[in-house]
Amino acid sequence: MPEPQRRRRRPTKQGVVLSHELIVDTALRLVEQHGAVALTVRRLGTALGADPSAVYRYFHSTDDLLLAIAEELIARAQDGWQATGDWRADLREIGLRIHAGYRAHPQAALLAAHRTTGRTHEIAAVEAILGILRTAGFPDPEAVRIYHAFVDQSLGFAVLDAAVLALPAAAQSADQRVWHAAYARLDAGAHPHIAATAHLLAADMGRSAYPFALDLLLDAAEARLAAAR
Repeated sequence: MPEPQRRRRRPTKQGVVLSHELIVDTALRLVEQHGAVALTVRRLGTALGADPSAVYRYFHSTDDLLLAIAEELIARAQDGWQATGDWRADLREIGLRIHAGYRAHPQAALLAAHRTTGRTHEIAAVEAILGILRTAGFPDPEAVRIYHAFVDQSLGFAVLDAAVLALPAAAQSADQRVWHAAYARLDAGAHPHIAATAHLLAADMGRSAYPFALDLLLDAAEARLAAAR
């Protein structure tokens, strides 16, 4: 049913008019505050100040709503992006945007990053990435393989980093201290390689490896493109 026909005519108890956008924004906020358990029609209705059944005017199910959240994260990552014509720079920017977008919403990332929506913003992102690769000169089979590796890498790191960010602060700190408290104190005779690099490990493991991994992937793609010419 078109949005204007589904829109609630009367304001909710909180004085707002329901819409697709409002429901998705509210669901995203609830998930970030309370985790996956918050994604229920009952809790969403309470947050909106509306009868839970009103949500079904806009979404067929909670899974439909989850796909809408996934689509919203994709949309936010794309917002404002413009191609420069430099295929490597453009892919790097897209990758970093995807990664940052999911890190900004770690709880939602854990729920939605692995889903395929087949909706407007996801289709636009797939078209943009394939367009960059094909325009750069990658043959179609190669463009598809690199697209697959590129997207899985960005989403995989996004989910890994989101899982860390979703931990309680105390758990995050405890995990980071292990590199100083355990690894830095290992006996050099038994663990010579760790002992030699312990100070570097402690510094590096506190940040995401994604930007470096992305550059490695782009280096490999660039080398394959050069070899094919």
